Amino acid sequence: MNHKLLRRFTLIRSLVIYLIIMDYQEIIDGINEVMNREIPMLLSLTEEQVSVRRNSQNRTVKMLVGHLIDSASNNHQRMVRLQYAPRCGHSMPNTEMGMLVFPDYTQDNDLWIALQDYQHEDWHQLVMLLKLYNQHICHVIRSVDKTKLNNYWIDYEGCRVTLDAMIRGYINHLNLHFGQIHELL
Repeated sequence: MNHKLLRRFTLIRSLVIYLIIMDYQEIIDGINEVMNREIPMLLSLTEEQVSVRRNSQNRTVKMLVGHLIDSASNNHQRMVRLQYAPRCGHSMPNTEMGMLVFPDYTQDNDLWIALQDYQHEDWHQLVMLLKLYNQHICHVIRSVDKTKLNNYWIDYEGCRVTLDAMIRGYINHLNLHFGQIHELL
């Protein structure tokens, strides 16, 4: 490869990485915006508001916040592990040796909520954990190895989910469940 072509390739690669970093900064800013808007609102709620009323999935506000913590926890593991896994991740049984396996919790959300007994968790501690975990998620996104963004895992439905798609989709999940919380209030 001649030097001129190599310089052009390096410049284009640097520009692509810069655009990804800027795009991820928008995601980080979005997560922080959600936390800055919602955490004070959550902390202002009474025990009755967070523990009594239930949505169509039979979840209280406490349970929805617990689910958001579970999502942060599971996505955190995926974001980190997909950066060093030698192969793609998988959540289905009978995968090849050496393949990174992510246990699927999608179908077990209610079991996770019940086993952790979010309904009886201290409300302030629960909200602070949500806030701090999301601050850490922002740090992980900011620090992600840009050369690993196409690493993927295969979810329980058999779909490829890249590290990039997971990062981009995270805020949508936050907004979906905060929308459910607002509907309960």
